[in-house]
Amino acid sequence: MNTKWKSKIKRFFIGQPLNNEAIHREKFSVIWGLPILASDPISSVAYAGQEMLIVLLPVVGGLAFGQITILSGAIIGLLAILVFSYRQTIQSYPNGGGSYIVSKDNLGKWPGLVAGAALAVDYILTVAVSISSGVEQIASAFTFLKPYSVIISVLLIVMLMVGNLRGIRESSRIFGLPTYAFIFALGSMIVVGFFKLATGFHPTPVDVKSLGQPITLLLMLRAFSSGCTALTGVEAVSNAVPNFKPPQSKNANKVLISLGVIILFLFGGTSVLANKFQVDPRGGRSLLVLMAEQIFGSNTVMYYFLTVTAFLILIFAANTAFADFPMLISIVSRDGYAPRQLSMRGDKLAYDNGIIVLSIVASILVVIFNAKVTLLISLYAVGVFVSFTLSQTGMFVRWRRLKGKHWHLKALINGFGAFVTLVTVTIIGSEKFKDGAWIVILLIPVLVFLMNNSKKHYESVKAQLHLEDEEYAIFKTAKATYSNHVIVPIESVNRTSMRALRYAYTIQQNKSKITAFTIAINEETVKHIQERYAKFNIDVPLKVVASPYRKIAEPLLDFIKSEEFGLKKGEIVTVILPKFVVNKRWHNVMHNHTTRYIEKELLKHKHIVVSVMPYQLKDDK
Repeated sequence: MNTKWKSKIKRFFIGQPLNNEAIHREKFSVIWGLPILASDPISSVAYAGQEMLIVLLPVVGGLAFGQITILSGAIIGLLAILVFSYRQTIQSYPNGGGSYIVSKDNLGKWPGLVAGAALAVDYILTVAVSISSGVEQIASAFTFLKPYSVIISVLLIVMLMVGNLRGIRESSRIFGLPTYAFIFALGSMIVVGFFKLATGFHPTPVDVKSLGQPITLLLMLRAFSSGCTALTGVEAVSNAVPNFKPPQSKNANKVLISLGVIILFLFGGTSVLANKFQVDPRGGRSLLVLMAEQIFGSNTVMYYFLTVTAFLILIFAANTAFADFPMLISIVSRDGYAPRQLSMRGDKLAYDNGIIVLSIVASILVVIFNAKVTLLISLYAVGVFVSFTLSQTGMFVRWRRLKGKHWHLKALINGFGAFVTLVTVTIIGSEKFKDGAWIVILLIPVLVFLMNNSKKHYESVKAQLHLEDEEYAIFKTAKATYSNHVIVPIESVNRTSMRALRYAYTIQQNKSKITAFTIAINEETVKHIQERYAKFNIDVPLKVVASPYRKIAEPLLDFIKSEEFGLKKGEIVTVILPKFVVNKRWHNVMHNHTTRYIEKELLKHKHIVVSVMPYQLKDDK
């Protein structure tokens, strides 16, 4: 397939690119930020209560319905603690990053990496669990879809990926409405359910066989650990504060408080109704669908409306991860703990590489676990409660260090939050360990190790490329013999770019025909390059070309064709591409390989000669 057709297909799915200035129009308002960032915890209502019943019903039978209300109350109390705690995080860290930034800033590098790894794992599992649960919901009503659950799940992940690649604003419109529809549908079921109970309706009793064992603390803790999935996604708002319109912290806090109120109503109301209507979700049909059958009737408009919106909210709940994972991983990447490519925005100003990585890994999990929610749920919640604990501990340390107005109260809130979430993650980890939580507990330190090695590699590269002040003199010693136009594209002033300029001197003695060329992706980077370039008193002009659409090869080609460059017919342009060469194959994953792309584009033009100037790096120290 040629480049033209690839471009047309890309534009069909992704749309036209946006320039850098459009980022201000891509921000969330409160109305659209709520459904995107709160859809994960809101959707958890669809399966959190169900998972608690699945644990309790086989052991204690009908007594399980009374316990679910008690457990739900404890979970809602924990939700309130987290909401108040994260309000303080949003105020203190308006640049986003959530648990990762808070932990790294207040507890140090290693706790920060643990928080970042834990959150990354949680977001990947959010996609896998939400999609699988959504497909399970719809298959409960349309049973002929059950054999195709895995295929449908993977296709839905691809759909979400494409939607998010279209940009922040477009994705919020596409995926926001189903959240509001689900809130309306479930809220209506709760209201109608309580009305029917108040007017004398008697639910059909369910015959539940059990082992007849007593209700023990261990059993309650196991059920509680399953229900805590309702709290995943609470940290999403604090991670994505920069995506809100100004005033960013204020709008983010409005979304967080709204989230807490909605969960209180939906999760609390559903739990009470589950106790009254007493349906058994172990037969392959979901708790919400079974309750809707009794409250609305099995062939009513509202029954199907709730079924469809429950399916949609669970699918689009994964969009919380699509909104937050790329943002989180971009911050981690900018710190050097992940490949640089993950910090780059794409055509629609979204973090495309992060979105694609999330989609691929989540799809692999869905296939491995056969889209079974009960299997995936065992891996869920461990990561997010690890990050909860580290975040609250970090804020506690922050208040003790900075003091300030009402710091005692703030420290008390975060300290209590840290204690409660630590107890919770201990319960979840121990109760779910044999069911698969060990995978997450093992995976987090593995990710921390990889993140630390990434940073080590980047620091090694920086040290080897760094140019000392006294080295500038060596760049005036080269003599050139060829007469042609020479361009040296430079990304930064370092040893690779200076070696390329030295080589330019050897092939062109007329320095007026040598041009150093850099692309202005953002003003801060260009200013830094210009200052460094001026510092070395290099007698070759530096040409800066703005690229608002973040193109690389195209601005260079346009400059070569321009009147300013003055290329005459029959003349040749030599483009010298600086490039450092890593000594380990896996290190290639850590770099953009922009040189390869530029070379490919330039070689399409017969009057351009491309020369790659390599700089071999040593082993990481």
